[in-house]
Amino acid sequence: MSHPPPPLLIAGANGRVGRLLRRAGLGAHWAQRGPGADLDWPVLDGPGPLLDWCARHGRPRALLLLAGVTPGADAVFDRNRALGLAALEAAHRAGIGRVLLASSSAVYGRSNAAPWPEDAACDPPSAYGQAKLAMEQACAAPGVTMLRIGNVAGADALLTNPRRPLLLDRFADGAGPVRSYIGPQSLARVLEALVRAPALPPVLNVGAPRPVDMADLAQAAGLPLERRPAPPDAIARLTLATGRLETLVRFADTDSAAPGLIAQWRACQEPR
Repeated sequence: MSHPPPPLLIAGANGRVGRLLRRAGLGAHWAQRGPGADLDWPVLDGPGPLLDWCARHGRPRALLLLAGVTPGADAVFDRNRALGLAALEAAHRAGIGRVLLASSSAVYGRSNAAPWPEDAACDPPSAYGQAKLAMEQACAAPGVTMLRIGNVAGADALLTNPRRPLLLDRFADGAGPVRSYIGPQSLARVLEALVRAPALPPVLNVGAPRPVDMADLAQAAGLPLERRPAPPDAIARLTLATGRLETLVRFADTDSAAPGLIAQWRACQEPR
């Protein structure tokens, strides 16, 4: 008796987001370098390992590329474009009809009072955002959806920062930086819904419906906090319009609240 092909294959599963998703119980197969993977596939090495794996297990309904170069020392952001193109070519060769590419809210402009909609003109100020936008532009094709993901609780610069106390900007209204967040368990539900959906738009913002003040998030996590006046170039609000996503996924109120985001992060932390 043959088994149905896996619904989702995730490439680049050994990064922070991938590890959180695995512990969130996302039903998927995992492609990454080294042991512990369902498929050992360095995406830039070509489609061969993927083709062999599909021949044995069947074609997945969707391929998600999480692999990418994020801000850090010696980051070569141009690799994001190469990774996207390599994943797209491999999916085409394997006959996988749906490709999800992890992009970022960093492709939008600077601080904006209203949430950014997917059809907004993009003018990213950072080299990382520019590289992600270049990936999107190079990889736009039928069957491809760019996931402009906000901050993932537990993979973001706030909750993974080892500095104690945390140093956080305070803006003129007394608030901290306001961002669109999503918890790892919510993100797992989003991805499961995107795999099942009959059709997807070419671009999709991914975040919980209501943004959160990062100061509230730190407080909910019980992290000691120090505040400073925000420098002139600090971004007060970078939030995402999630109307498109909410037609595909139902969210609970707790999915957007700081205590709920922290609870999801803690539930998916690696055991010590």
